Parts: sequence; C-alpha cells; structure tokens
Amino acid sequence: MKVELYTVDYCPYCKKALQFLDEKKVEYINHDITQNEDEMRAKLGIKYDIKGDVTVPQIIINDKRIGGYTDMMALYENGELNFS
Repeated sequence: MKVELYTVDYCPYCKKALQFLDEKKVEYINHDITQNEDEMRAKLGIKYDIKGDVTVPQIIINDKRIGGYTDMMALYENGELNFS
C-alpha cells in the first residue's frame, strides 16, 4: 500500500493523521508543505481537482485522494481501509 500525506507543521489534524499511521505501523511519505504552503495548496487543488479550499492533511492512498484525517478515520472505522 502506498500512502502519501501533504501536511503543514502547525496543523493538529496533520499531527493526528501521522500519529495514527505511526501507531498502525504504516509506511508513508510525508510531504511537509509548510514552507511553500500557498503554492503547494494551489498545485494540489489542480492535481486532484479539488473544488474550493484545499485543506490539510491531504491523504493519498494508492494514488487516490481519500481526503483528510476525518475521511481516513471514517474509512478505517467502516472497514473500508485495512492497514494490516
């Protein structure tokens, strides 16, 4: 499973997502966009066809954007996302 996150260093939901993945021992790539935040949010919006504000974290699993932390947790709790 390929997991990527786009985060900023001051975001509590980014920290929760990273902590959850660490607890589940999931390997992931974290792209910290704090330094180029506005530019990277715009690029993510274009790349993933996001309408409106681009929030963080943006979580990508197997090249498919699943959304943010609450989206990931909903998928996990519904059994649609299995990290074992």
